[in-house]
Amino acid sequence: MRTATSTNRSRRLLKGALLLGMALTSTACAWSNKAKGTAIGTAGGTAAGAVVGNQTGSTARGAIIGAVVGGAAGMIIGNQMDKQAEELEQQVDGASVQRVGEGLVLTFDSGLLYDFDSSSIRAEAGRNLQSLAASLRDYPDTEILIVGHTDSEGTDAYNQDLSTRRADAASGYLGREGVAYNRIHTAGRGETEPVATNDTDAGRQLNRRIEIAIYASEAARTATR
Repeated sequence: MRTATSTNRSRRLLKGALLLGMALTSTACAWSNKAKGTAIGTAGGTAAGAVVGNQTGSTARGAIIGAVVGGAAGMIIGNQMDKQAEELEQQVDGASVQRVGEGLVLTFDSGLLYDFDSSSIRAEAGRNLQSLAASLRDYPDTEILIVGHTDSEGTDAYNQDLSTRRADAASGYLGREGVAYNRIHTAGRGETEPVATNDTDAGRQLNRRIEIAIYASEAARTATR
């Protein structure tokens, strides 16, 4: 039986996570990356990740926030992520790199990685993924979540399958480039997490994307506590 204390604690965690989601998405927020890492940790770890992921409509962001440590340990992880982000911006063409809490989100336009209506990695896209794999090998204490997205053209079922196959193809490529498979997770979200309107060509292009979340592994989180 749940006690009143545990119920109140759960409510506080959910409230804190919701407030955190609002803070992260506010353009007026002027926190440093280190401060964000600390604040996220106080919102309840995995519970916060689930709530914020739902609120923001972003599986990638939710995974990062669900893996936060916070406090001094979170600041250490944040420093490492700042360094990796700087390197990725210089080394990986065709991807936007964004710091989120104690992790990173890389976003690729699907058209840069795959041919139309295909999950096969384009030959010319290999250099980008090779550069990404090299960075991931240099930072072995991280885990990776690859999330595939599509626009709303076609059926829900087809888009779900295509997004999953594309995420799996990127995972396989990184694995063949020497990134340990047990570090890589994949998810397909089809058309369910748009970042722009599907009513225009430009919006649909933005929605056709691959997001790669990078966050501290469980072993690294335990070691820094």
